[in-house]
Amino acid sequence: FAITWIDTGPERFPSAIPAGVTMLPAADPALLVAHAPKAAEHVILTYSHALDLELCNRLLRHGFAALGLIGSATKAARFRARLHDLGHLPQNVARIACPIGDKRLGKHPQAIALGVATALLKRVENSNRGEMAG
Repeated sequence: FAITWIDTGPERFPSAIPAGVTMLPAADPALLVAHAPKAAEHVILTYSHALDLELCNRLLRHGFAALGLIGSATKAARFRARLHDLGHLPQNVARIACPIGDKRLGKHPQAIALGVATALLKRVENSNRGEMAG
């Protein structure tokens, strides 16, 4: 994976950046959506419901391959209603995976990260199988 980690707090970036990861500090991450490849997969993990909503809104207008949002079932329902109010069709909003991860693993950040990583790896595996079959 080529990962771009966008964060409003540059102090959150580690001193050693892993290979394949680009750190991108941004005061307003929503402004960067216009530069994202339409085939990108996004995971939204912010501290702000308002920023989460704006990122989802802009990504729905921009296009994406996959979009996951950290949150509860309650947050997902609230966002579906708000995104509908912003003019998004239900079938498009339904493409947002929220909550992310695997509920069986729990709600701790490490468990969510493991569930998201597993889902991404499965998607790559399934994609590779499809390429070989075609």
